[in-house]
Amino acid sequence: MKVPFVSFLPMEHELDKELRGAFNRVYERSWYIEGREDDSFEKAFADYCNVNYCVGTGNGLDALMLALKALDIHEGDEVIVPSNTFIATALAVTYTGATPVFVEPDIRTFNIDPLKIEGKITEKTKAIMPVHLYGQPCDMDPIMEIARKNHLYVVEDCAQAHGATYKGKRIGSFGDAAGFSFYPGKNLGALGDAGASITNSKELADKIRALGNYGSDYKYHHIYQGNNSRLDEMQAAFLAAKLPHLDMMNNERRRIAQMYLEGIHNKNVVLPYVIPEADPVWHIFAIRCKRRDELEKYLNDNGVGTNKHYPIPMHLQKCYEDLGIQKGELPIAEEISATELSLPMFYGISDEQVNYVIELINKFDA
Repeated sequence: MKVPFVSFLPMEHELDKELRGAFNRVYERSWYIEGREDDSFEKAFADYCNVNYCVGTGNGLDALMLALKALDIHEGDEVIVPSNTFIATALAVTYTGATPVFVEPDIRTFNIDPLKIEGKITEKTKAIMPVHLYGQPCDMDPIMEIARKNHLYVVEDCAQAHGATYKGKRIGSFGDAAGFSFYPGKNLGALGDAGASITNSKELADKIRALGNYGSDYKYHHIYQGNNSRLDEMQAAFLAAKLPHLDMMNNERRRIAQMYLEGIHNKNVVLPYVIPEADPVWHIFAIRCKRRDELEKYLNDNGVGTNKHYPIPMHLQKCYEDLGIQKGELPIAEEISATELSLPMFYGISDEQVNYVIELINKFDA
C-alpha cells in the first residue's frame, strides 16, 4: 500500500466547484490587488479568530515580521523565541534588526517551556514569540503572565495552528498580534504563498497594513520605510472558499490523530503529548524515536511517506552561526531534531491507510 506524507487531491476534488468559482470571479472582475476579495476574507478570518482586525500579507514570515515592526521592535532589541521551530520564526525577528533569543521547549509538546522564559529576559527584551508548533497550542496563561509582569509584547506564531484553541479561546487572540501562514500545505492553505497578521488593535492593524504597502497610508504618501507584502485577490478568494470548511477538516485531522494515539503501541516510539485544556489541529503528527532514521527508512521502504521537522536546529544553521551558540548548548532542541519523525496527516487520508501506518510502526523491531 502507498501512503503519501501529504496529498491535496481529496480536498481539492471536494472543493473543486468553490475553488474554480473563486478563480473565475476574480479573473472576470480583473482586479488583483487590494480589492473586495481581500477585504471580505480579512473580515471573515478576523471573525473566525475572534479578533477585531486581520491584515493580509504576502506570506507567513512577513506577517510576523510586519507585526514586530509595527510594535517598533528594532536593532538592539531582543525577542524570545523557541529553540525548536521553523526558521521563519527567527528570521522574522532578524529582519527587524533585533536578535532572536532561543528558549528550550518542553520535550513532550515541542512548544516553548514557560518555566524557562524568565531566565532569558534581559533589559533588551521587548517581546515573546510563542509558536503553536505542529498545531499544538502553547501553554498561554503563564506566557501571558510573564509578559505582563515584564512589560513585554506577545506576538503569536500561528503558522501551523489555524483553528486550534486553548481553554476554549482561538490561538492568535491572546497576544498583541499574531501571524499566520497560508502556504498550500497548511490546514488553511492558499494555492500559492499568502499570510495574515491579526490583532485587536486598530492602530496596530493600520500600521501593519501601511508597512506592508511600501509604508504608505494612502497612495504616494509614505509614512514608514515599508515593504511590499500584500495578500492578492486570487489567494484571498481561494482562502475564502476554504475557510467555511476549516473546522470540519480540522475535526477530521483530530480523528486521524486519535487513531494514531490509540493505535500505536511501540516502546521505541514516543507519542505527542497534549496539555490540558488545549485542542490541537494536528497540522503535523510528530512522534519521536531514538532510531528515527531506521524507522523512517523502514516506513519509506514499505510505501509510507514521512518528513523530519526539523533535522538541523536553528542555532546550528550556518545563517545563525553569528549568535555563537555551540552544539550542546540547547540540548532539548537538538534531541528533538535528532529524533522527530512526522507521519502522514492530511484531510482525505483513509482509515485503511492510517491503520497500515499504525501496523507497520507496531511491527518495527517488535
